[in-house]
Amino acid sequence: MATVEVEVAVGNDPRLPAAVASLEQQRRRPDRLLIVAATTTPQSLLTEAIGRAPSIPVEVVRHPGGVVAARAATLSHLQGEVTAFLDSDEVAPPEWLDVLVRPIEAGAAAFTGGPTRPIRPPAHPIERYYALLERSIYENLVPSSPAYLPLQNTAWRTEVLRQLGFDPRIPFAEDHDLETRATALGMRGVYVPEAWVYHDKVSETSYVRWARKRYRYLVAMAMSLLKNDALKGRLQERRNRVPHPLAYVEALIKPFALLQALVRWRRLSGSPPGR
Repeated sequence: MATVEVEVAVGNDPRLPAAVASLEQQRRRPDRLLIVAATTTPQSLLTEAIGRAPSIPVEVVRHPGGVVAARAATLSHLQGEVTAFLDSDEVAPPEWLDVLVRPIEAGAAAFTGGPTRPIRPPAHPIERYYALLERSIYENLVPSSPAYLPLQNTAWRTEVLRQLGFDPRIPFAEDHDLETRATALGMRGVYVPEAWVYHDKVSETSYVRWARKRYRYLVAMAMSLLKNDALKGRLQERRNRVPHPLAYVEALIKPFALLQALVRWRRLSGSPPGR
């Protein structure tokens, strides 16, 4: 059996202790937990989270940058042969880690990923939209292309992560960039439907915040597509529209996001990607 480490990146998120507690309950507990915390993360929150996993060795690394820059900067801290990612707003059922890493240990995959489920029946329109959107991603996109696997429920051979690194120029869509580059090099990604986690979107109630987040993500995704020469293929994809009014709002946002991505990527493409 490989040594397995779980990385959780966090800002000031009160859901972190629940995420860490779910790791303590794993049928196969991780050999190590790496918490990559923003410098603004309260120490009291980290202390509470660490206390929820008394049997797991934990290292906390603080970083002043965003999530992608933090992940890039902390690659050297990874010690396990396999690294799994769980977000601070997710809770993993007991069988999650065991099922997720099994294809990697069997030599059948360089990386794996599983789906998300709402932590409760969606009660707010934004919650319902996210639930439908994530279901669409896992049902319509991921089975045919592992490059669409959201990073927060994936596992990787650690040597692959070190080889490829994270590109801080691509914020919010680092998963698509990383997985596209891995696939281009012939590394196999495997979708594991049984390796699901609960995703807590209960706090998502602001339409303005939702629009800003989706806009930032769409800009970053377009930048990844431009970087990896995949924009034409994405525009030619036939995707089922998410049956929710916010999907139409997002469709109106996309042309503006693409325009900004073109401007940003033209400016950034000559700079070194970092690791």
